[in-house]
Order: sequence, then structure tokens, then C-alpha cells
Amino acid sequence: MKKYNSIVLIGMPGAGKSTLGVLLAKELALDFVDTDMLIQLREGKTLQEIINESDYLNLRRIEGEVIASADLPNHVIATGGSAVYSEEGMANLKRFGPAIFLNCSAEELRRRIHNYEQRGIAKAPGQSFEELFAERQALYRKYADITVDCDGRSLQQVLDQVCRELEARI
Repeated sequence: MKKYNSIVLIGMPGAGKSTLGVLLAKELALDFVDTDMLIQLREGKTLQEIINESDYLNLRRIEGEVIASADLPNHVIATGGSAVYSEEGMANLKRFGPAIFLNCSAEELRRRIHNYEQRGIAKAPGQSFEELFAERQALYRKYADITVDCDGRSLQQVLDQVCRELEARI
């Protein structure tokens, strides 16, 4: 398989970006980075603490700054679910390689996420998970070079599909 400079994983919280990202990095002999960790390292706080001390828009602003200035060649990059709100940030990440949208239904994500209110998700106060899901779908599709459906599939099946999709792009 052609070695991509980097691969960018996008999708909702709970889609498996970080978990799959580590496995994909091993498969492709790339480094791995989770942009949520870059935010937390820069700020010295968890995502939820950032939201609690200011608001969700401040978290999105910080995330945009972090991903817009990130220099991540030779990485599998697991983005935060709200990375797609930053046009400048996504343009920066996509210059390193294709964006893969890990697409899960709202029902599947609800089964996977049990700590929605404490997870540090950048959403408007009172916004339901379903409303946030609907709002983000168009953004994920806008930036996706590849979309992989994850419902009813094991992590290995998703990994295999991602590798097939990357191979097909050579």
C-alpha cells in the first residue's frame, strides 16, 4: 500500500477515531496523534474543564487554533468531533493527507457513549445529542475524502475497510 503522508480521521465522538487511529498507525507505520490531547496539553485542562470555565464556543476556538497550526506529517490524526467547525483547521490537516469520515448512526453512537454530558463535547447548552449529530453530518461529509460506515462492524472490519479504501486511491 502506498504510504500516505498522513491520514485524518473525522467523525462524531464515539465513532472510534482514537481507537482505530492507533491500529491504523501501526498498520501504515505512521505516528499517531489525537488532537483532543494536543488541546489538553496546550491548555493544561480537560476539554470538559475548558467548557465549564468558559463555554463550548471557546473550546471550538481553541481547537481551531490548535489544528490550524498543527504540523503533523507522517501521522494518523484523530480529530475531535468538532474539528470540522474550523475551516482553516481542516484545510491545514487535509494538506497532510485524506480525511476519512467514520460514519456511525446516532443510535450506534448512543450505544457507545454513556458519558455524553461529561465527555467534553463542544455543543450548545441544551442541545440534544440528536440535534448535534444532525448539525455535524453535513460538515463531516463536506470534508470527507472517504466515508466508511461503522454500524454493525467490528473494529477489525472497519480497519480493513479503511485500508481497502486507501489502497483504491493509489
